Formats: sequence, structure tokens, C-alpha cells
Amino acid sequence: MSGVSSRNFTQVAIVVRDIEKASAAWARVLGVDKPGWHLTDGVEKTHGVYRGKPLPGKAKLAFFDTGACRLELIEPVGGDSVWKEHLDAKGEGVQHLALFVKDTEREEQVLGAQGYPTVQKGDFTGGRYSYVDASKDLGVVLEFLQNT
Repeated sequence: MSGVSSRNFTQVAIVVRDIEKASAAWARVLGVDKPGWHLTDGVEKTHGVYRGKPLPGKAKLAFFDTGACRLELIEPVGGDSVWKEHLDAKGEGVQHLALFVKDTEREEQVLGAQGYPTVQKGDFTGGRYSYVDASKDLGVVLEFLQNT
């Protein structure tokens, strides 16, 4: 049986409506300083694709280092994306679990063969990512992160 090449989750990502409010709440709960957030790059730099078309949306991202697995908060902005899709359909909550892999395309093929489509992918500074929708069976999207 062929599965994903990594079993080490590196991120739990929560989609939120207000990153400032959510970051402050998580900082209080974790007893840490509130992290700053940054805006993702546009499609001209990320070459992002959402459901087969150029990715119009961006996101505000904030990270909490919690040991082996980071907590990522995501506020969608500026158009359609996998993050906005989740927020519109399900509201705030866990949207994806991320794993570092050597080859995002391999993981997309393995899970695609199991009926889980790639719904968004692109580049980020230092690597690439892909989101595979496994929510029908797993309840979440899986994100594959590849350092380049």
C-alpha cells in the first residue's frame, strides 16, 4: 500500500476571520508573546494555482512555535483560495495539517490515486507547497511542504 512519504506533522493550521484577535487569544492561552503576521505574496511571485486557475487570494499568516509542530493562523484576504473556501463553508477552525516532504508532486500523485485532489499549490520563499483535499475521509486538507 502506497501512502505519503512523511508521518511527521509540522503544522496545524486554523483559518480565522480576524488574525489580530485570534493571535491575541492564542498568545494568552499559550502564555507567549503575540507573533506578528505577514501577508503572502501574490500570484506573480508564488505562481499559485487554485482549482486549476491562477490563485487570486492571499492570506495573513501568523505562527506560534509550539515544539515539534507549529500552530499557523490564517486569515484569507483578497479573493478565492482554499482558506476562504474553508472559512465560507465551515467557519473558523482547523483547515489543514502540514508535513514536510521531499517531492510535493509525488505526494499529490499518491493521494490523487486514492481520490484526493490537489486543490491549491504554489511557491513560497525557499520552497513549494500543495494542498490535497482529504477532508471527505480525514476531515482536513493535507498540506505538503517542500524546501527547495
